[in-house]
Amino acid sequence: EENMKKQIAVIVSALLILTGCSSSGSADLGAAEFQAKTLEGGVTTIDVRTPGEFFLGHISGAMNIDVEGLNFDSEIAKLDKNATYAVYCRSGRRSAIAVKKMKDAGFKNLFNMKAGTEEWSAAGLPLVAE
Repeated sequence: EENMKKQIAVIVSALLILTGCSSSGSADLGAAEFQAKTLEGGVTTIDVRTPGEFFLGHISGAMNIDVEGLNFDSEIAKLDKNATYAVYCRSGRRSAIAVKKMKDAGFKNLFNMKAGTEEWSAAGLPLVAE
């Protein structure tokens, strides 16, 4: 029994360390949590898909900075590194890349929609077209 308590203590400490790391810097959110984050005051929503994808439908109020475009690094360099950003793409792959680049560039508060607009649309949440 003593051994079991030790194992549980080790697992709990490991979980605390892991969750501690994710809270400083970036976090992955599901569509509903992500929508709530985009509605908070002071949060900037960034769509990192292509301008064409953005044009066809994006989250209301989002700015478009294509993570695979040539200007991504220079565009994010213009942003306030201490502000809070909610970042998304279609499936979560490109937004994860964008969040890593932004974190490496010194951004502190980043939220990634882990399954992108695919999950957002599946949850019945609205996208706006230009």
